[in-house]
Amino acid sequence: MVRIGVEERRRRLGRRHRLGAGCQAADPVEAAASMVALHATDPATVHLSVAARVPGSDVASTERALYEDRSLIRMLGMRRTVFVVPTPFAPVVQAACTDDIAVKQRKLLVKHLAESGIADGIESCGQWLAAVEESTATALALRGSATAQELSADEPRLRTRLNMAVGKAYAAQPYVTSRVLFQLAAEGRIVRGRPLGTWLSGQHQWSPAADWLPGGLGDKPTAEDARVTLARAWLASFGPGTAADLQWWAGWTLGQTRKALTAVEAVEVELDGQVGYVLPGDEAPEAPVDPWVAFLPGLDPTPMGWKEREWFLGPHKSKLFDTTGNIGPSIWSDGRIIGAWGQPESGEVRYQLLEDVGADTTALVESEAARWTTWLAGVRVTPRFRSPLEKQLSQS
Repeated sequence: MVRIGVEERRRRLGRRHRLGAGCQAADPVEAAASMVALHATDPATVHLSVAARVPGSDVASTERALYEDRSLIRMLGMRRTVFVVPTPFAPVVQAACTDDIAVKQRKLLVKHLAESGIADGIESCGQWLAAVEESTATALALRGSATAQELSADEPRLRTRLNMAVGKAYAAQPYVTSRVLFQLAAEGRIVRGRPLGTWLSGQHQWSPAADWLPGGLGDKPTAEDARVTLARAWLASFGPGTAADLQWWAGWTLGQTRKALTAVEAVEVELDGQVGYVLPGDEAPEAPVDPWVAFLPGLDPTPMGWKEREWFLGPHKSKLFDTTGNIGPSIWSDGRIIGAWGQPESGEVRYQLLEDVGADTTALVESEAARWTTWLAGVRVTPRFRSPLEKQLSQS
């Protein structure tokens, strides 16, 4: 069994994630494809992840790919998380991950409707939900694009309230609006379009998928074939990794993960005492990469690509991750995390190194901080999921 050590994994990360000097992507689509998908739960992450990988990119170029060329699409994917993926790859993600999520979420929503007394019994609640979905889809088709608020005006049943966690301190009565739109999106019937307001906004216009893209998401492969394709893409970008890494990243069962790895004919390699996997023919060492530094945003797909992160994270988890496992803004050097960054109200980029990296690397960090201050041009990005060190650096 070939052994792939930590230094080799770090070289691969620098080159394949388009972070190393001379390895960067040409445009937002290439940047997204190199990562399989870009995290989009926090809308700022998409733009910052692209800017870290595409020299000279700006918000306008990423928005053009998303909303004009539509060569990128925002969709629900792995682990019930919103991602931005190259549009031709969307049917793979839909079949490999999203379809299963849609089935589970429909059952959960019908259960919540029944518990809230929306209709008499599970079957009636399922019928009620189906009727509201069809009415909402029709209203959206008539408008062409619409906000959640506009659709609620067209279909008043979207303002029905759920009774969640009755009797608990965290009890709530949310409108069913977001859950219905989530379900329609998870089934590939509607898509998220332009945000309302700036590129930092998490609220979007909705459009019918068939209007947004000719033919909607297109022909889907079978779920099994899609999982094989997704596993192959993950190994190309993130390999070597363990079965646990892939299972966590994709949100699959262990059985689905093992079956996909077998179908890909993944090659077993040794990762410091663990069994990892690479694509056939990908066992050879990566070409060297010149020294590099990168500032990555919170929830960037690089640190969120593996379940087991010690080989690039070291002892810094408590300062860089929130309590639910989401990473904040991080600073990387040659394939490992060395610090974090944040912005106070004044907008400049501040950073803190967590280890002694020497004068040369420190100079690269200072230069990169200045570049990001210029790129952000006074716009303050507050991550949706905040790490302890980012909070500290963002204090005025």
